[in-house]
Amino acid sequence: MLISTFQQEFVEAGCDEAGRGCLAGPVFAAAVVFPPDYCNALLNDSKQLSEKKRMALRPIIESEALDFAVASVSAEEIDSINILNASYLAMHRALDMLKTKAAYIIVDGNRFKAYQDIPHQCIIKGDGKYLSIAAASILAKTYRDEYMDNLALDFPSYDWLSNKGYPTVSHRKAVLEFGITPHHRKTFRISDPQLKLF
Repeated sequence: MLISTFQQEFVEAGCDEAGRGCLAGPVFAAAVVFPPDYCNALLNDSKQLSEKKRMALRPIIESEALDFAVASVSAEEIDSINILNASYLAMHRALDMLKTKAAYIIVDGNRFKAYQDIPHQCIIKGDGKYLSIAAASILAKTYRDEYMDNLALDFPSYDWLSNKGYPTVSHRKAVLEFGITPHHRKTFRISDPQLKLF
């Protein structure tokens, strides 16, 4: 069962990112603050939910959260600072956008770059344990998917409507056949193991 908060006495923000393992497109991140003792039996890690369920939950999260924000870091920025630092930057940007100053931050995963002077806790598989992180994973994923769907209209050869920029076989074949677009992360070279087709 997912629970509401890690530290009940704090105004707590849950953070997660989406798109870290992609060949193309930005990395997105979200920060979500729920009321104390918030409950929602449908919330779960975005990877465990269908696209339809994620999209149904998004307006519920946005209306029931005390505060939320979604931010991104471009492919160009990712190439400049690397994907790990870009993931931290996306989460920091989301936290910057919150109207409610968090006193505590919980983050999915095992690493995070400290944000201002606010204490934080990294939680492995936190998107399956804490509601605010699960909600952040859903917002980051749905906003990023929409962004990639819009890009796909101008770059149909790369199948971004289906793969959202992840290194599927069809995407990797398209890179080898058509080359990269301005939205590809150039630090993923053709010789990169992620681009091996067989």
